Amino acid sequence: MRGGLFRLGRVEEIHAANIAVHRFEAERYELLHPEVYNQREQERIVSFLKMADRLVLGKTKKALDVGAGTGNVTGKLLRMGYLVTAVDLSSEMCAILKRKYSEYISAGKLVVVNSPVEEIKIRNCFDLITCYSVLHHLPDYETALIQLAGLLKEGGVLYVDHEASPFYWMDEPRALAQLVKLLYFHSVPPLNMLYLRFAGVEAPRIDYTVSDYWHKKEHPVDHARIEKIFREEKFEYFKRIDYYLNGTLLINPLFNVYRRLCRPEMSCWLARK
Repeated sequence: MRGGLFRLGRVEEIHAANIAVHRFEAERYELLHPEVYNQREQERIVSFLKMADRLVLGKTKKALDVGAGTGNVTGKLLRMGYLVTAVDLSSEMCAILKRKYSEYISAGKLVVVNSPVEEIKIRNCFDLITCYSVLHHLPDYETALIQLAGLLKEGGVLYVDHEASPFYWMDEPRALAQLVKLLYFHSVPPLNMLYLRFAGVEAPRIDYTVSDYWHKKEHPVDHARIEKIFREEKFEYFKRIDYYLNGTLLINPLFNVYRRLCRPEMSCWLARK
């Protein structure tokens, strides 16, 4: 555990903050996160999930979607033919999942579990575990990754996506690139506010200070430690893929300039046990 941070009270505080944020967001989650639900990002997720699927050696197609939310990845896995266990800390998110995918639940293809990641007990069960935009919400993401490794079958794949890359908080080595990065990052919030206005949604003020604990310059997700975990847990293959996130639903003319001049700000890990 990192620096004594994860005393019981701190774990409970981060869990409570995530429950509160997602209770507020649940019914309008897809509207509030255009950086996830824009077409480019949705197509990228499908492409990366297909890469993960090709790496899986098992044939039973059993998947665990951790931090499933309203089903962004869960739905894609179901359409890929997986039997899915979707786990989320938020009871509101789980209720939406059950409502959206009731036919899959009735057909025995989906189980929805309202639980913290830390309390998942099944071992050596899944061919594919997906974890999209989750690590930075967890009180102790390193211990969680070790736990998830224990839930994979031999030949199973862990897909960890939508986390800030090692370059996210770094200055660009060239002054022009750094200027473009700053302009691009600062252009995203007002464009998303404009999108929400067009969508008829009043832009809420949401405090992510505690819920998004590891999405901070002071304590970001550490990819070197993630790689170390994959080595120590004897994964036979692992790879980090860095990519550019189109952060808005509306067209941002700076995006293509940013992508040409700057280093990618997001990362995905694919790892096979």
